[in-house]
Amino acid sequence: MIFTKLQRAEDRYREIEQAMTLPEVASDAKEYARLIKEYKSLEPIIEKYREYKSARDTMSGAEEIMRDGSLEPELRELAEEEYHEYRDLCDKITEELKILLMPRDPNDSRNVTVEIRQGAGGEEAALFGADLYRMYTMYSDSRRFKVEVVSRNETELGGIKEITFNIIGDGAYSRFKFESGVHRVQRIPVTESNGRIQTSTVTVAVLPEAEEVEVEVNPADIKFESCKSSGAGGQHINKTESAVRLTHKPSGIVIECDQERSQLQNKEKALRLLYTKLYDIKLREQTESIASTRKSQVGSGDRSEKIRTYNFPQSRVTDHRINKTVYSLDAFLDGDIDVIVDELIAQDTAERLKGEQNEN
Repeated sequence: MIFTKLQRAEDRYREIEQAMTLPEVASDAKEYARLIKEYKSLEPIIEKYREYKSARDTMSGAEEIMRDGSLEPELRELAEEEYHEYRDLCDKITEELKILLMPRDPNDSRNVTVEIRQGAGGEEAALFGADLYRMYTMYSDSRRFKVEVVSRNETELGGIKEITFNIIGDGAYSRFKFESGVHRVQRIPVTESNGRIQTSTVTVAVLPEAEEVEVEVNPADIKFESCKSSGAGGQHINKTESAVRLTHKPSGIVIECDQERSQLQNKEKALRLLYTKLYDIKLREQTESIASTRKSQVGSGDRSEKIRTYNFPQSRVTDHRINKTVYSLDAFLDGDIDVIVDELIAQDTAERLKGEQNEN
């Protein structure tokens, strides 16, 4: 069955290649962009499939030599070694192809909106919220993603009570989607005079960015108000009423956007965030409806779940979903988080592959 799917994928790949050479397609920017996107999504599958076919042909050739009694024994022995080598390679590539053929999360290529909120622990939690924001911006830089702040509420000591920001770049959601949940920090706060270790928490929510057409919003259901920035003061304070507060009456969602000097720009950002939040609600409803039949252990996105602990005295980070601990806290907080993100993706892939096999 897998090779039937692969052949269909290769046939479709060739169809797209031919279609993109047609003048009527090349002149239609929207259709051309759609085909390019599909072509790129098929490319890694087809490259791996062609690698498999090359290895299979080499294995078949070696098998023929092994069975040719007219050849010298030494030559047949070499052919047998080659046969086993390429048979193992074919088995390895087949497993890789199974993963590549799995349905992708349709949101993986999207931009994301990240919300960080101070949890238990007062000022120390807010300071750690600022650390997490810095970590995510440094990680985004390493991935060549752009970070765009929507709203920020800071404390006098530089902590973050709450911040909402967009991460823009192809595949952003695929790298950030496992960050949703409660992040716990254990360290001696700067405000602690007795040197006692305190445990504080910060919550993180990661939402795939939505297009306007993906959710229905009646303009009459939106109330807009102008307001001033809610920052802690200093140079970031918005002294004019260019900030915007948006209230979506049916859902009760309230959004404030205060990072742009233009009220129009803040309004546009607030609307984009509304579409994203409504899309997130829609996705969660869909996830709950299929949870009884299939649910990834690491991809549930439960924001009440304690997902990770950052222990400063031991310089360790522990991700509780995969029981993974690394003793490089400073590097991790400097944005080197792939050491855990890659394993989260790998386990999620394994869980989904297991689910596919159980269903088939």
